[in-house]
Amino acid sequence: MEPIERIRIVGAGAMGRGIAQVAATAGYRVELTDTDDAAVRAALEFVASMIQRSVDKGKRSADEGEAILARLTAGAAPTAPAADIDLVIEAVVEKLPIKQAIFTELETATPNAVLASNTSSLSITAIASALRDPSRLIGLHFFNPVPLMSLVEVVPGLRTAPALVDTATAFVTRLGHTPILARDTPGFLVNHLGRALPSEALAILSEQVASPADIDRIVRDTLGLRMGPFELMDLTGLDVSHPVMETVSAGFYGDPRLRPSPIAATRVAAGLLGRKTGEGFYRYEDGVPRLPAEPEITPDAAAIPVHVHNHPDFAATLRRSGATVLETPDAEAVSLVLPVGEPTYRVAARYGLDPALTLGIDPLGIDRRRLTVIVPSAADLVVVAPALRVLAAAGYLPTPTTDVTAPVAQRIMATIVNLSCALAEHGIGTPEDIDRGARLGLGYPLGPLELGESAGTERVVAILDGLYAYTRDPRYRVSTWLRARAEQRISLHTRGARPEDLLTNRGTDVRSR
Repeated sequence: MEPIERIRIVGAGAMGRGIAQVAATAGYRVELTDTDDAAVRAALEFVASMIQRSVDKGKRSADEGEAILARLTAGAAPTAPAADIDLVIEAVVEKLPIKQAIFTELETATPNAVLASNTSSLSITAIASALRDPSRLIGLHFFNPVPLMSLVEVVPGLRTAPALVDTATAFVTRLGHTPILARDTPGFLVNHLGRALPSEALAILSEQVASPADIDRIVRDTLGLRMGPFELMDLTGLDVSHPVMETVSAGFYGDPRLRPSPIAATRVAAGLLGRKTGEGFYRYEDGVPRLPAEPEITPDAAAIPVHVHNHPDFAATLRRSGATVLETPDAEAVSLVLPVGEPTYRVAARYGLDPALTLGIDPLGIDRRRLTVIVPSAADLVVVAPALRVLAAAGYLPTPTTDVTAPVAQRIMATIVNLSCALAEHGIGTPEDIDRGARLGLGYPLGPLELGESAGTERVVAILDGLYAYTRDPRYRVSTWLRARAEQRISLHTRGARPEDLLTNRGTDVRSR
């Protein structure tokens, strides 16, 4: 195909103007169109202000700024005839009939153009089904705000011409953005990946394991994510995130791994949407959340003797802070156990420990400052409470949680990893694009497959198997990709040998290798 030089953007909202800005900056000639002329004028003024701001900050010269704006103009109309348009990017409301109607007209009006939709939730194949030639349409899913979010999902439909993938990838690369290839499935790649964190957090909340604030603290401080799930849902708006959960779940016919929460549906009905309404999981004043204060715990290494079961490194950490750490359980001491994929009370019972004198410690937190402390239902709170002061003396921020199924961070980490492995298993994205999409599109410090390998694949499988054994909820079934690689001790990024690989190598003399 001929290289792309002239672009038409259909839709002058936040996404359309963002795409127009980055395309003009990259050297393309861009015409911005909308059914509302005022929206186009406002978008052009906004882009001009952004370019001027970059000039004022010294990021580009005034001449460069003027050249960018000279390449960006107002188009006559979204479907005006034009034989010189090389690429049309649609960025209008997420309604299938509207998108189909636009592309039906564009197919004739721009006969030489590649047609692309910026849809985040609709099937590219379904949009293209209205065209006489569906091979001309591809998905280019940008993320908001476009100038700051460098990720773009390239999504071919079932009848998209294969050559368009290379054309779209080259276009995105010239923008200075990062393309990833996603299959045309509900949520594509990144929105699908992003369902694990909020859905498991909502499940934990529904079980009254911990408050939203404590779950957010654990996710930030133990798993290293920049935002907790409830902060994120408040920022996005529950009226946006919950429908995405419902759409992706329905698109995969109720896969339990993608199960939405009735908590979210009820809060949407109540108008508790997050920052935009002044209240969500948190209250907001002038856009600033009023977070509940974290309880103060006075450090005291001598508050009570403790016995650490089967974790000498953690015991040594407590001893260095001055704590009395016993080698064996004692009626005057609190036993600390480190459960993996199971409740604390079961660990206590298995090793003959008194559940009234036992607390659980999530081992994922012992090398960090945040320490999740699991409180069994049978715990004698008067006796075990001083152990929090002992932990605080060792430099930890203890966060008590209820004892059900498995520790909070383990559940969230394992479900994130498991869902990403399921996406790799079904070819929705390559392992590399799964990690890249999560880092760039979701802001994760590690990609989910990288996270799984960092935590240890055998441990992740043990957590999920423990959750499934305890709950019998297929939500926690281990993906074949994850289990096979954990058992063979190979990387989660390894595609592995395929039958077609055997056929292509059938004439190779293995003795020559």
